[in-house]
Amino acid sequence: MKQSWLGILAVAVFQAPPCGAAGTQPQSPQAPERTYAQNYKDMVLATGVANAYKSDNNAAMDAGSSVSALRGRAYYDMEKRPDAVKVLVDAYLARDYHNPLAESEVKGVRFDLLKCLDLYHSKELDSLVERRVANPKRMFIQDNPPAGQT
Repeated sequence: MKQSWLGILAVAVFQAPPCGAAGTQPQSPQAPERTYAQNYKDMVLATGVANAYKSDNNAAMDAGSSVSALRGRAYYDMEKRPDAVKVLVDAYLARDYHNPLAESEVKGVRFDLLKCLDLYHSKELDSLVERRVANPKRMFIQDNPPAGQT
């Protein structure tokens, strides 16, 4: 069930924007074409998913690799409270969500993905973006154009 939710999450969050050429699929992450603010939020979401599913080696490894890839595409101040992301992620994952209907069908359900989605849409994360991301509306590709396109 975790892999199904991760698949849905991957499609929803990392969905490629429409491409000019019909039928072509992007061959690399689309992070350079998103704003620094969006890449920062994506990195926080990936951190949450990695922490939530750390006992599932494949999911945790994939999410952790995504964190590393996004870290290089999110221009933010690492010196200001470097543990802020971990503190926020841990606080959301520690929440105690209940749903009697789901719990009657699936024992031990923790709703960790739902907690990560709530974190992603939270005012706390928006506030963290405002405090940490220097140029939230700029894109990595604007500051680092591909060779020959300067």
